[in-house]
Amino acid sequence: MFSLELRNGPEGRDLLIAELWDAGSAGIVELDDSRLRAFFDDEDAHAALEARFAPFQPVYRREEERDWVAYSREDWRPILAGARFFLVPEWRDDPAPPGRFRIAVNPGMAFGTGVHETTQLCIEALERRVRPGLAVLDVGTGSGILAEVAELLGAERVLACDNDPIAVAVARGNLRTPLLFVGSADAVDARAADILVANISPEAVVALAPEFRRVLRPGGLAILSGFETHEVEAVRAALPGGSVKELCTKGAWALIEWAV
Repeated sequence: MFSLELRNGPEGRDLLIAELWDAGSAGIVELDDSRLRAFFDDEDAHAALEARFAPFQPVYRREEERDWVAYSREDWRPILAGARFFLVPEWRDDPAPPGRFRIAVNPGMAFGTGVHETTQLCIEALERRVRPGLAVLDVGTGSGILAEVAELLGAERVLACDNDPIAVAVARGNLRTPLLFVGSADAVDARAADILVANISPEAVVALAPEFRRVLRPGGLAILSGFETHEVEAVRAALPGGSVKELCTKGAWALIEWAV
């Protein structure tokens, strides 16, 4: 048993954790805002793992034998998201506070555990905008948390997609009714959604902006996040027509509500 201490700030942390699980980690502990520790069973793999995670300045340490999965799980706590949601690691049985929907999440399996600021911004925006009877499209669904939020808020139809087959498989296990597929907005019918939510990279938002406009119905709204405040103007400049209705921030991260 050994561990690697990795340096990584809040940006991209969910993706790093997902990659560590994919690499066979036996457990992960977040040490502080800039460091985390991942545990591995196969001592012979440490050189390859150090090379794989070299950008994160890995520091090797030999560890005593113990149940590191249980130890890492102790670090995850339920969180409140928006005004109506309670996000709980799937291995805990904490009940939701009165008036909140309970969503079980599997931290590390796919982006979208609710911990990241952009996910929280999107949940808050969906609370403001989703109404019964509307059709919602979640582009880059990750773990499926935003599709599940739209479903619980009463959306009549929820469609979700992701280019990562693993993410789609994870989302399928979390959701009840949404239509899920491997792919992106370019595979969706025109005017298929009243609301589109995309918590993805700024480069992906810019590239897909014309598709977002195509799949939204007249008067539709795109909820866009996954970028930092200094990237807002580049994203705004790529949006074809329409108007920005809201610009929200949380820490260094931003969300745009764009009406077509």
